[in-house]
Amino acid sequence: MVQYKAQRVGVFVDVQNMYYSAKNLFEAKVNFGKVLEEAVGARELIRAIAYTVKGPQSEEDNFFAALSKIGFEVKMRPLQVFLGGAKKGDWDVGMCMDAIRMAGKLDVVVLVSGDGDFEPLVSYLKYSEGCVVEVMAFAKTTSSKLKEEADAFTDLGESKKFLLRK
Repeated sequence: MVQYKAQRVGVFVDVQNMYYSAKNLFEAKVNFGKVLEEAVGARELIRAIAYTVKGPQSEEDNFFAALSKIGFEVKMRPLQVFLGGAKKGDWDVGMCMDAIRMAGKLDVVVLVSGDGDFEPLVSYLKYSEGCVVEVMAFAKTTSSKLKEEADAFTDLGESKKFLLRK
């Protein structure tokens, strides 16, 4: 896909989706600095938001600080643990709302997630807001409908530059 320097870009990262995909597929971690660099290219970054879930581990604080340092605004929500032991901590609605709220100020929305639940968001941003929507994720764990709906798809598993080995 052709990139233009004047394009205003917003990057929205589903950290949990990326973390578990990289861990399960490659036994590695995501290089979020490289992801941001690739997502923006030579275009103008308006906002980059990383959506995270905070568990009880204190080493996560270093990770969140590192995300901030490379240019992400970090949005955190605590991990919910239910009575039966089930855990939940997704940001789908929050990510959707932020992308919709910001769409009028963006030319390009880069969604860093393979979650098929975002397919209606991609469709809305393209056809109702006029945004170009690019998806970056691991092809093996990305919804085929999400890939089809996006204007462009970058497979983070194709190039090892997006991975940090343990």
